[in-house]
Amino acid sequence: MAKPKKQPRPKAVTPKGFRDYFGEEVTQRTEMLRTIAGVYHRYGFDALESSAVETVEALGKFLPDVDRPNEGVFAWQEFDENDKGDWMALRYDLTAPLARVYAQHRNDLPTPYRRFAMGPVWRNEKPGPGRYRQFYQCDADTVGTASMAADAEICAMLSDTLETVGIPRGDYLVRVNNRKVLNGVLEAMGLGEDAAARDSVLRTIDKFDKVGEAGVRELLTKGRLDASGAFIDGVGLSDEQAEPVIAFLTSKAADTAGTLANLRAAVGDSQIGADGIGELEQIGTLLEAGGYGADRIEIDPSVVRGLGYYTGPVYEAELTFDIFDEKGRKRQFGSVAGGGRYDDLVKRFTGQEVPATGVSIGVDRLLAALREKGRISAQAKGPVVITVMDRDRMADYQAMVAELRNAGIRAEVYLGNPKNFGNQLKYADKRNSPIAVIEGGDEKANGIVQIKDLILGAKIAESATLEEWKERPSQFEVPRGNLVAKVREILDNQD
Repeated sequence: MAKPKKQPRPKAVTPKGFRDYFGEEVTQRTEMLRTIAGVYHRYGFDALESSAVETVEALGKFLPDVDRPNEGVFAWQEFDENDKGDWMALRYDLTAPLARVYAQHRNDLPTPYRRFAMGPVWRNEKPGPGRYRQFYQCDADTVGTASMAADAEICAMLSDTLETVGIPRGDYLVRVNNRKVLNGVLEAMGLGEDAAARDSVLRTIDKFDKVGEAGVRELLTKGRLDASGAFIDGVGLSDEQAEPVIAFLTSKAADTAGTLANLRAAVGDSQIGADGIGELEQIGTLLEAGGYGADRIEIDPSVVRGLGYYTGPVYEAELTFDIFDEKGRKRQFGSVAGGGRYDDLVKRFTGQEVPATGVSIGVDRLLAALREKGRISAQAKGPVVITVMDRDRMADYQAMVAELRNAGIRAEVYLGNPKNFGNQLKYADKRNSPIAVIEGGDEKANGIVQIKDLILGAKIAESATLEEWKERPSQFEVPRGNLVAKVREILDNQD
């Protein structure tokens, strides 16, 4: 009789494109999101938590191709005996679910409806360095008003958010553009309703930040050689047709009035272009009235990402301070948030146009920026550790930890094998604990405890002389009744 095959053990590996987040990272993200939520709440936005799963039909055209529902999303078909079950998918972003929620509950929601949402989204795309298939987004949107005051408010709120989480003024800039102005440029180019040509121009404009003015000009006309030496075919426009695009992309002037004047020249007689410039002017006026100058928010026509998606104003928050990449090259940190007006999204469900505008913050990128600025420590402080000198006195140690916790101090009792005291201190070190509390039999008999400042002790051990070590002791003997007060004093000094 053949031996039954052993079932192979599963491999303990993270699925490709995903990662695990441990305590410190989760805590940092939670704290940052709580801070952001506080700003949004102050602006009058309400929290919304929608399902992580939507029907592929509801996610809609803003995904790659509904006819191939597995493309770009993690999707599956519900079981149905006739093979006609609904296709379901993990949400791709937080905006498409908002459109479904508003369309479904619009009779019960206030108009305008102002909401913020935070949570993970999933994309079935090829992963790469720093690019994961699951990541966090943090969105705020206003649905149901066409007023430019809503767009100005989103920009102001984004500025306040960055400063509140720890990005100082001068290290960021919220830049604003308008899709209608670009539509006016396309009209001025004489493309009319030629959808293919318009899409080609949009794709080319989207490369402006990579190839610059000269590269865009070449791609719009005869084509260009890329960095690898390969030739990229151009759109085939004449130099005269390409000129409005170049004028649009390079129209930023020393002040808002100059920029708007340059844009008017770029759109020529186009009415939709003039409408877009009028909207930018309104946004600028409203922001100025609120005290948001060009050092925080500015009109900048070079903001082109997402112009194919949005229907009006678009905005992007860029961090302007320098960092060094893995090869030691200096570069700017770049964008951490983007958004704009999308007046067609809810229409898919209702048949009626519902104006909407909103912004999405890249949570992981913003966290990385805060670490770069030193606003978040590389290593979070762990709990105070109550060491165990006598396992038969566990009740005493539990009483200590309860006192600390009731005083709002993070603390734990060592629950491993207490036989080797050195292992307990190694554990505290691995937990990045600030303090270890020691109460052996002698301490118990004398009504005292030993409190060891682990952070100061580590600093002294690194560089102090014997004399300095004696002058700056890192272990204190205090009456048992003074436990909480002394621990708090040490923690305050460590901060």
